[in-house]
Amino acid sequence: MYGIHVTVDCGMEEAEQKAIEALKAEGFGVLTEIDVKAVLKKKIDVDRRPYKILGACNPVLANKALQAEPDLGLLLPCNVVVREGEDGTTTVAIVDPAAMFTVVNKPEMEGMAAEVREIFERIMAVIKG
Repeated sequence: MYGIHVTVDCGMEEAEQKAIEALKAEGFGVLTEIDVKAVLKKKIDVDRRPYKILGACNPVLANKALQAEPDLGLLLPCNVVVREGEDGTTTVAIVDPAAMFTVVNKPEMEGMAAEVREIFERIMAVIKG
């Protein structure tokens, strides 16, 4: 797997707000928001279930990662997905830094990946409630 997932007992808007608040509590801000449903409708006239991608970043962790590997910006920001399933459930998923950092292939990044994964697991536990 390349992500950490939770299914929540609320709708898209509430799940997105929970995600933003949980990220903020851990020092992350949301730099970008992509409404995939709206973009695909506008660009190729496809109807999809609600699906948003939030680009989250913790400046302190990003700086630390970029100092260790200048091209790590190719993997930033960390993506958070909020989506509605076919059954109407809402899922929040966040990229697994351990999986993401494997492409970097630098042993010194493993500790950072583990640190960020712990933070993401705390964030997902808050979102789950």
